[in-house]
Amino acid sequence: MPSVAVKLYSVFFKFLLKQRLQSWIQDPIDESSNPFGVTTRPEESVSAPNPCFTDGVATKDIHIDPFTALCIRIFLPESSLSPPEQSHPKSHLRSSLLDPNSINHRRNSYAPSDTGTPRNDSRRSSLDGLNSRSDNNVYRGYSPQPQKCRKLPIMLQFHGGGWVSGSNESVANDFFCRRIAKLCDVIVVAVGYRLAPENKYPAAFDDGLKVLNWLGKQANLAECCKSMGSGARGVGAEFTKAEVQRHIVDAFGASMVEPWLAAHGDPSRCVLLGVSCGANIADYVACKAIEAGKRLDPVKVVAQVLMYPFFIGSIPTKSETRLANSYFYDMPMCLLAWKLFLPEEKFSLDHPAGNPLILDRSLKRMPPTLTIVAEHDWMRDRAIAYSEALRNVNVDAPVLEYKDAVHEFATLDMLLKTPQAQACAEDIAIWVKKYISFRGNELSY
Repeated sequence: MPSVAVKLYSVFFKFLLKQRLQSWIQDPIDESSNPFGVTTRPEESVSAPNPCFTDGVATKDIHIDPFTALCIRIFLPESSLSPPEQSHPKSHLRSSLLDPNSINHRRNSYAPSDTGTPRNDSRRSSLDGLNSRSDNNVYRGYSPQPQKCRKLPIMLQFHGGGWVSGSNESVANDFFCRRIAKLCDVIVVAVGYRLAPENKYPAAFDDGLKVLNWLGKQANLAECCKSMGSGARGVGAEFTKAEVQRHIVDAFGASMVEPWLAAHGDPSRCVLLGVSCGANIADYVACKAIEAGKRLDPVKVVAQVLMYPFFIGSIPTKSETRLANSYFYDMPMCLLAWKLFLPEEKFSLDHPAGNPLILDRSLKRMPPTLTIVAEHDWMRDRAIAYSEALRNVNVDAPVLEYKDAVHEFATLDMLLKTPQAQACAEDIAIWVKKYISFRGNELSY
């Protein structure tokens, strides 16, 4: 069972959130009054972006849509500065995962899941011929030499919060994304989608898809920079920063190429990770990526991770009946959140945004999907059912269930530093690396 501290914090958490939800229900917000949207609530504790590798990860914020509040935070691990030819021996992750003490905090597996490739986060202060840091250790990354940059997979992360709260720049989400960036050895792009009730469905889903399309645009712009450099000076020649950026700029003369992603990102190895309601967005984006096919090139979604997805339906499951009054996000409170998120005329517990099994769509082409569920979460059964539906059409879709865990046990502020949260992040890293590691680097036991 959860500890006494978790139970007490859950009562306080539910009281505050329920008060907020009821106030929005009683005093509806006119969507037309704020078309720009909100991505962070004033009461949210936020972490400022930090371009220094003080804890092994540099971060920065980008506002990518001039017409809405849609923004992203990029988490760049310091391992990206290692030369691409440098070998990466199996890291401490393997030993920690095989530690019998850590196994006690693990989970039940509903399907076999192979392992991936942990890589060592090699620490280097600089690269030969690459002036990427300033005197105060701030990573600039504006003019790296392409052949000396290590390309890392890109992970799109969608935070939780029941559609109405949470933020991509909150202290808890910042901590979680830093942990994932280091363990998985990926560039994490945390999406700040628009919140309800200011922006109802499908705003958050549209924002998720818009970021995926933005990644494709950035990859193509980066390729244009390379081709212009080689075309003007011969193959193998390089443009200076000023010469390249002179060609691809916006109406204000600012560079349209995001330098961190251009230098270090590999969009052909893209993973989606969604937390709670963010898992619903991730699943939607994965579906749309499949429909788009080659139109998204060079972006390719190779896997997705759904952490305690915010699924719901009109026919109650056993967990919805037995755990309706569970910790942090109980069922009555979540119904209020759904009412605030869905337009009144479209409200239904079987809406496609909440019940993926009600859709008349083929699941055969869905990417490999890892589902994380908690023992004391009323949403668990529906998430397991969706994973079973994927496995029935031969999609790699294991389920990891964590004992004595509650909803958001690996991402909630007070639970982030628990052994169970750390174990969950490590389990995600093991599975994800199956699909983002180059052949020959797989981890075996």
